[in-house]
Amino acid sequence: MAVEAPRLLILRALGLGDVLTGVPAIRALARAFPDHRRVLAAPRALEPLVALIGGVDELVDVPDLSTPPPPGADVAVNLHGRGPESHRLLLASRPERLIAFRRDDVPETLAMPEWRPTEHEVSRWCRLLTSYGIAADPSDLQITPPPGEAPAAAAGATLIHPGAASEARRWPAERWAAVARSQLAAGRRVAVTGGPDEVELARSVASRAGLGKDAVLAGRTDLTDLARCVAVAARVACGDTGVAHLATALGTPSVVLFGPTPPSQWGPPPYSARHRALWHGGRGDPHGTSPDPGLLEIQPETVISALSG
Repeated sequence: MAVEAPRLLILRALGLGDVLTGVPAIRALARAFPDHRRVLAAPRALEPLVALIGGVDELVDVPDLSTPPPPGADVAVNLHGRGPESHRLLLASRPERLIAFRRDDVPETLAMPEWRPTEHEVSRWCRLLTSYGIAADPSDLQITPPPGEAPAAAAGATLIHPGAASEARRWPAERWAAVARSQLAAGRRVAVTGGPDEVELARSVASRAGLGKDAVLAGRTDLTDLARCVAVAARVACGDTGVAHLATALGTPSVVLFGPTPPSQWGPPPYSARHRALWHGGRGDPHGTSPDPGLLEIQPETVISALSG
């Protein structure tokens, strides 16, 4: 009778950018536990992307912390946060061993490493693993482009992605349109991307910039198509959102606008000249309902200049 492989459960029940910043840690765990069945608990919508990362044998659909992961893991790793909800969710799955950060109100974690609130998201999870003797390289961020053909409008274009998860991180449409017009004037093609709920925003940018409807890819691409678009684009301009991390992962030059959250915590690798982070130094609520004042300090001329470099 075949012996069932031990199971490694990794919790990262978050969005696109979150999973991409966790790539070095996920790969480090794959190397450290080669004989385990490696299960990632994350939203099912990210499955096409997870297939490009490597090191994951199975994705179980855990869209948020209201959904418990499957029980019975030999090793459970909290790459989600510092708890207490995520810690308790994993402890309820009865793992034999838990790898996580310390949380004073979760007694099982008191001997674990301390959380550093201003640490870069990529470095944070690598440090967690390193403290358990698991070597992790924060620069191991690259993924392979998905197979298949990207929409023709994206090839060689400046890809503008005006949306973000919250209003606090959304630069105004008229400013993105000014950037798009400058790219057209420089002889560059422009395409505008976005999710199904960002179609009107993308159309507004395109209309203000004088772009044709074929340049609007928002609502016409799934996650795999979006990754293909980023992979074949000449450059990406966006806010602090998942597409920025896609550009980093796929090696496409990018200009990323930051407002309430500093790039030192969520930005592209500072050692890579391919990626430019723009930030005016302020901090605010990344989930706010209006554009962050620091984000609004960034003017179109600054973005245009960064894209010209």
